[in-house]
Amino acid sequence: MPIDTPTARPASVAPSRARDLAERAAELDRRMHPDPRPGAHKVVVLALDGVYPFELGIPHRVLGSADGRYEVLSASVDGQPVRTDSDLTVTPRHGPEALAEADTVVIPPYAISGASTTAPDRQALAALSHVRPGTRLVSICTGAFLLAAAGLLDGRRATTHWALADHFQELFPQVEFDAGVLFVDHGDVLTSAGAASGVDVCLHLVRKDHGSEVANHVARCCVVPPYRDGGQAQYIERPLPPTSKTGTGPTRDWALRRLELPLSLDELAAHAAMSTRTFARRFREETGLSPGRWLTQQRLRRARHLLESSDLPVERVAHEVGFATATSLRRHLAAEAGVAPSAYRRTFRASGPAAGGVREASRSAG
Repeated sequence: MPIDTPTARPASVAPSRARDLAERAAELDRRMHPDPRPGAHKVVVLALDGVYPFELGIPHRVLGSADGRYEVLSASVDGQPVRTDSDLTVTPRHGPEALAEADTVVIPPYAISGASTTAPDRQALAALSHVRPGTRLVSICTGAFLLAAAGLLDGRRATTHWALADHFQELFPQVEFDAGVLFVDHGDVLTSAGAASGVDVCLHLVRKDHGSEVANHVARCCVVPPYRDGGQAQYIERPLPPTSKTGTGPTRDWALRRLELPLSLDELAAHAAMSTRTFARRFREETGLSPGRWLTQQRLRRARHLLESSDLPVERVAHEVGFATATSLRRHLAAEAGVAPSAYRRTFRASGPAAGGVREASRSAG
């Protein structure tokens, strides 16, 4: 029996209603894609081979929503189509010569490998030579690798995605790397962390150039928070390494099951059948941390899990993980992640009791 192919049904809308909808759609398009104003600040986004499509579009979406205050263009290093890290290719309208006219140049992230970082793309470095002195440079995520390879970050503080911290520091020891922030602003050079931090740094540019009112308007148009609390430290995964069955490993396992207790150094050493001096030395050799610092890290790890997965009040969370007071938990979490427990919970907590449920939308910036 043949099956009829579904056909689109024409919408039945009154002419006046259809005109109203068309006018609203046109107004939305004008807001999201305004024509550049005369003398608009020119931004050129340089797409490198392996560029990430999402981040490539961030400057266009965010800066392009600032009511024509920016003219945002895309360029490639040779004027040719660019392979992305996904199953598509993009074709920027401009070549490297566009960089010579830019007021700001943005380097979005691209897929990197050991070869591409130790021997940066010569065409990419050559493209940067078109940039005029005084042009503002901005990198998103791995875009910092190109700026560092060009020597533009020497002696400066910079950031990129936290997962690449060790790799970046090994390649560029002359750069002061900061893995705990969403972006770093040196005025003429800005670097930002992974993915959504590209939104953060672009909103920061709007706020810096035109004030908070314009930046807040852009944030509303893009349906993003105008500012996020804390830094990328709150997103860093710190999986526990497997404990050994010798040395202080069994005592660490024992302590993890008793984090709610005070657990003094004497108690830990007694469990390991060692003197306190020997235990402290062996502990640091095996973990790289003092017993006290290690306990604090594990308590924070447990607290973060409870903040994400439960409705327990902050005071109860502090008690459950072994902090004497909620104030102590707040102080330690702020030092590690840059946010208060309540802000951390709003960012990460699942709204439903079932795992994998819909994530609760944060009402605050963060």
